[in-house]
Amino acid sequence: WQLVESGGGEVQPGGSLRLSCSGSRVTLAWFHIGWFRQVPGKEREGLACTMNDNSPPKYKDSVNGRFTISRDSDNNVVYLQMNSLKPEDAGTYYCAIGAYCSLPFETRLFSSWGQGTQVNVSS
Repeated sequence: WQLVESGGGEVQPGGSLRLSCSGSRVTLAWFHIGWFRQVPGKEREGLACTMNDNSPPKYKDSVNGRFTISRDSDNNVVYLQMNSLKPEDAGTYYCAIGAYCSLPFETRLFSSWGQGTQVNVSS
């Protein structure tokens, strides 16, 4: 299985973007799904995770209150709504299937990574 991310782009500080994560041969509703960000020279960091049992999502402190992860199970998509974007939010965003949905969202516990979608935040 491989997931596909989309929705990236360039936005000014304070702006919003909504990223989408889809899976053509996998039913996302069955799995924990996490969103991650990576910038050049740094490790991939987990930002948010939604569980497959409708438990409340979990967020990294730096995005809590600004980012919202949600599911559209009818369309087999997981979204990441990003508001009040900051320059430090720029990077390549990935979604993945998680064995667990626990902070700090260790990448070794996630699989089926997509190719990522690029987000740029600049004025």
